Amino acid sequence: MENGGEASTITLLKEGCYTDFLADNFDVKTYTAQVIHHAVIAEQLAKLAQGISQLDKELHSQVVARHEDLLSQATGIESLEGVLQMMQTRISALQAAVDRIRTKIVDPYNKIVARITQLARLQMALVEARRLLMAQQSCDSPTLLFIFLY
Repeated sequence: MENGGEASTITLLKEGCYTDFLADNFDVKTYTAQVIHHAVIAEQLAKLAQGISQLDKELHSQVVARHEDLLSQATGIESLEGVLQMMQTRISALQAAVDRIRTKIVDPYNKIVARITQLARLQMALVEARRLLMAQQSCDSPTLLFIFLY
């Protein structure tokens, strides 16, 4: 039946009313201008209406011939939509879990970074205090160190 359907489709497309539309260089404006110029609008409209009717019949016969396949594909699409919905729900739950974990990690990380910065500043202050202590010891003046530290 498929070969007969394909053959009838090919025959249908090779008929005169479709050849203009199937050409690689088909241009709507040129076709319309030619139809208007030759004043065969009613004739062309009748041919197009007949062609549309033939295409509707062919489409109907194709749907009837492949009815079971179309139904099984529709059922498959519905089941795939269900799976897709379930996956989207799981992805949303996973994203929420990632966001919760991120907040549990980011806040402590930011605190650690702040403490490290504070520690680095304290270490720099200690280095300066040691440097001043060494300078003070070399000057042998305890009052200067006392004023600096307090």
